This record gives sequence, C-alpha cells and structure tokens, in this order.
Amino acid sequence: MPPRGFRTPEVRVPRLVGLMAVDARESARAHGLSLTSPDRPDLRLAVVDYVVRQYPEPGAEVPRESMIYVWFDLGEGDGGGGVREPRGPLPLPGGLRRELSEPHTPGTAPLACP
Repeated sequence: MPPRGFRTPEVRVPRLVGLMAVDARESARAHGLSLTSPDRPDLRLAVVDYVVRQYPEPGAEVPRESMIYVWFDLGEGDGGGGVREPRGPLPLPGGLRRELSEPHTPGTAPLACP
C-alpha cells in the first residue's frame, strides 16, 4: 500500500458517458485528468450537454494529467440528441393484431381495387 499522500503516476479513466458536461469536467479533474471535446471548442461553457462518447475508454490506465476526449453529439445521421423516453399513445395490450380479411356474404365476390 503506498504511503499516505503518495500519488501514483498512472490513473484509471473514469466513466464519463452519460454525465453532463459540468459533472464530466469535475470527475476528470478529481482523477487528475484534463478534458477536451473535438465537437465543442467552448467546452468550458457547456453545462447541461451529455457526454455520448469518450476516449480512452473507462478503466484504461493513463498517465496523470492526460487528456480525455469526450463528444456530446453522435454526429450527422447517427441519431444525435432528442427525447429517449417513450411517448404516448402507448400500444394496446395483447400484442400485435393480425389483419382480418374483408367480410363478404356467401355468393358475392370480394371487392377488388382497380
């Protein structure tokens, strides 16, 4: 066990994905790491944006004072932000319903589309 106050030269990268920008910065700082974002040059102004990706991966051992890269957007066409919770109306209980055939009386032909 290292003596009290001894700081190891390497630290484990914390999981930052899912954290708001302000919390990600604080968590990185608490681990002795710096944070940067290729998609947010004004990272220090970002507060409530959520981290969607990070490099290096959580749990990786890196030298103290290393730079951790985080992204707040999935990029063009990858889904980006938005509401992820289910919105109504909810589907009816009981699963999918199969399509029923058109009703017709015996002796008559079913209607056909032209």
